[in-house]
Amino acid sequence: MIGAGALLLAGCASGSTAGVTPSGSGSAAAPAASGSELELEAGWLDGGRQIGLVTWGSSTCVPMAGDVALQADGSVAVTLQAIDAATVCTADYAPRVTLVPVPEGVDPTKDLDLVVTDANGARGETDLDGVAGLAAGGQTDYAPSAGWAGDDLIAILTWGSSSCAPRVQDVAAADATHVTVTFADLADKACTMDMAPRATLAAVSGLDVDDTGASLTLSGGDAQFATPVTVPIVG
Repeated sequence: MIGAGALLLAGCASGSTAGVTPSGSGSAAAPAASGSELELEAGWLDGGRQIGLVTWGSSTCVPMAGDVALQADGSVAVTLQAIDAATVCTADYAPRVTLVPVPEGVDPTKDLDLVVTDANGARGETDLDGVAGLAAGGQTDYAPSAGWAGDDLIAILTWGSSSCAPRVQDVAAADATHVTVTFADLADKACTMDMAPRATLAAVSGLDVDDTGASLTLSGGDAQFATPVTVPIVG
């Protein structure tokens, strides 16, 4: 078993992030310079109904998707919402994951270009390879899913209480095709009774995981994963 000295990251439906050690003290949210370039990665989630969009910045101030639209050239334009200027953000620089709904007309079995602009005018582009078997639209089955977001990040989608998003405690790989993610114990935390999508990141740098045909086993956290659940890593 290869231990996870790898970076552990977690996020939730509201856009907040946990499990990242800040590299500096808290400060008011600082916008990116207008016209600067966004660093981006992305992965398919929820069977092709959603995209896990990875940006870099404060781990506690994760942007949320605003306008999402299919363009005439077949690309998808995403506008990220502004972080409230009064919000206090940690002064670290970490990957965060934002859930983006896939608009009608997109075929996830074909390659897709994403053009992303934040509220301050910073812009970036990334692409997603099409994956056979995915389909946009329709109702979710509320099952967990995972997708590659770059070479060493896995975007994970789970469903449950928005106030009790899973936080990654450990990542390991038994071999090149099987990753295990253990969520931290919620320690009897009181959770709201809603059903929301929660996006989480797990880093596998140094674990020598094959990005073709790999699977992910989720365990720990709340009762949902008391019995481990294994899903394919799409991408």
